[in-house]
Amino acid sequence: MRTGVADCRRLAACIERLTMLSGLSVPVAAILMVMGVLLDLLLGEVPCWHPLVGFGRYASYLERRLNRQTHNFALGVFAWLCAVLPVVLLFTGLIRWVRVPILAAVLHIFLLYFSLGLRSLRDHSLPIARALGSGDLAEARLLTARIVSRDTQQSEEADLSKAAVESLLENGNDAVFGTLFWFVIAGGPGALLFRLANTLDAMWGYRTLRFHAFGCGAARLDDVLNWIPARLTALSYTLLGNRRLAWQCWHVQAKQWPSPNAGPVMAAGAGALQVQLGGEASYDGVVEQRPSLGSGRDAGAADILRAWRLVLATTIWWCAVMAMIGAIIWWRN
Repeated sequence: MRTGVADCRRLAACIERLTMLSGLSVPVAAILMVMGVLLDLLLGEVPCWHPLVGFGRYASYLERRLNRQTHNFALGVFAWLCAVLPVVLLFTGLIRWVRVPILAAVLHIFLLYFSLGLRSLRDHSLPIARALGSGDLAEARLLTARIVSRDTQQSEEADLSKAAVESLLENGNDAVFGTLFWFVIAGGPGALLFRLANTLDAMWGYRTLRFHAFGCGAARLDDVLNWIPARLTALSYTLLGNRRLAWQCWHVQAKQWPSPNAGPVMAAGAGALQVQLGGEASYDGVVEQRPSLGSGRDAGAADILRAWRLVLATTIWWCAVMAMIGAIIWWRN
């Protein structure tokens, strides 16, 4: 019992040190995090024009101006800094300038809500399961094409189910837990930094002739920001699913996946759900044979809902952990 209490206190002290950059106490950070998650679940994506659309246009403008296909890695990093830092520094300065604590808290919550994609994952993935369940393969192909980059025109039910499950598991880190992690570290600006970096990786992080050098910086910076969150996400999937299989798949299969962060997340998630992912997929007409992830039967339409529930359970679990640590620190002080 004493060992458990001591472990909780050590964890609380560690979290306290981590949140120093945000300027928020752990109890306040926990409350704001829960409020941001609830707001995202309630409202989903920004109902009107999404600010990321404007950011995407600005990033595209920078890329057109600076990417001369001269294989200049430095220009890509410079473009990343020009795209991300002004926005993050603007909101950091605004939060520090605001003298009313409640207004600063609202800004933190807004930035977290804007950066999260938990409700969006549900809204984009579960309709695929419903379409497959009703036998509407054409609709399922159209819906799946909106969330993955692979070709779906000729995909069968098993291919679409696998693609949706993979997207849910990977984005459980990219769109949810990575954002929460950086919110704990640096508040709303930290969540925003992670979301913008992830967006630029999605826009520029391709190994094509056009982006191989220019987008390398965006891809590597996203890898750095994602390294710890990805492994905590994989650990969460392991604890909340089939633990033995998830742990085994994570430590045996993850290193075979080309992405250093998606590998652990997807391998642990597939093992937790006891399904098989990976395998053959077509990109721009080229068929790729990807490493297998997980173990058991191939993912089916019902597993899309199971994957969503795993992502949701992970979010709730970490919100509960933060709330517990915040309560411990509040009580101690």
